[in-house]
Amino acid sequence: MSRTTTALVAPELNGSFELREIYLDALQADEVLVEIHASGLCHTDLSCAEGLLPCQPNAVLGHEGAGVVIEAGSAVTSVAPGDKVLLSFSHCETCAACTSGHPAYCHTFNDRNFGGARPDGSSAMLTSKENGSPMHSTFFGQSSFARHTLAHRSSVVKVPADTDLGLFAPLGCGMQTGAGAVLNTLDVKPGSSVAVFGVGSVGMAAVMAAAKIRGVKTLIAVDLQEGRLALAKELGATHSVLGSAKDVVQQIRAICQANGVNYAVDCTGVPAVVRTMIDSLGTRGRAATVGAPGPGHCVNVDIMEHLTYGKEYVGCAEGDSLPSKFVPYLMAAHAKGQFPLDRFVRYYDMKDYKQAIEDSKSGKTIKAVLRW
Repeated sequence: MSRTTTALVAPELNGSFELREIYLDALQADEVLVEIHASGLCHTDLSCAEGLLPCQPNAVLGHEGAGVVIEAGSAVTSVAPGDKVLLSFSHCETCAACTSGHPAYCHTFNDRNFGGARPDGSSAMLTSKENGSPMHSTFFGQSSFARHTLAHRSSVVKVPADTDLGLFAPLGCGMQTGAGAVLNTLDVKPGSSVAVFGVGSVGMAAVMAAAKIRGVKTLIAVDLQEGRLALAKELGATHSVLGSAKDVVQQIRAICQANGVNYAVDCTGVPAVVRTMIDSLGTRGRAATVGAPGPGHCVNVDIMEHLTYGKEYVGCAEGDSLPSKFVPYLMAAHAKGQFPLDRFVRYYDMKDYKQAIEDSKSGKTIKAVLRW
């Protein structure tokens, strides 16, 4: 055991968290010891803590970490002690998906990112110092809800020394997911029409990417909260539709003055919303889901309508991004004023994690970032 540190632990799969002192294992050759300065709070973390997504009790979650390298393993060449880094999802680096530039679809993705263990089955965070209970860590290769963590080298993205780690921590998952759905998975074309269903942090990233990076003509934000819709319009949406309306599809078609939108992104994972999204597509329209509802949720598709209008509906994990390239790209877009995520990021001290969770669930805060 190399050191002790403090971590935010999900002791049971009931949505609760506790700050505990834990033991870290020794650094492995393909790992980096990182002092975490900030970590975005993602709804995936909350869903795992509630048992809605694969998880184990005594898990250390967190997958939007940002910090400074303390030590690098012998097989790590991309970073050195003292480097600032953002952490993203881990991947095996050798399978067909990884070597073709699509690591979000790595065939070991589920095992490594949700399994709570290293590839060899061991845990980077061994036990709780307080009660000796075994820990489950390496969540997305990082488990960044800890003051210090052992991150797999594939999760680590070196960034400039002047990087605001708190601001850019969310790029590791949510921001690249929403932006990547637009820029990578759907490859939205300038001058086209887009509908974004659910404009939390992921949806806001999709809005910014579509409006400010791709320059779409018509951009429709759909959400249950008027406040979020107003902000989405400030960030580039041309229209908004209240998600609770009974005629969402009809409103979208009226806005487009056509039989539907060219592209659509679902950021909710709610089957009924996914179905509405598919129905809102026009001829040869393409839609992608990034929201994760958990296993076993299905949506019905009218096969004949799908065939007749040439519609496409695809899944999108992590924005189909290569973090080492896409994260710096989004940082550059921010510098140009094209990706102003500072408009909706709110910071909380780690000790105030309960307030951050409450505000995230209520919608008071669009993107919470926990800071040590």
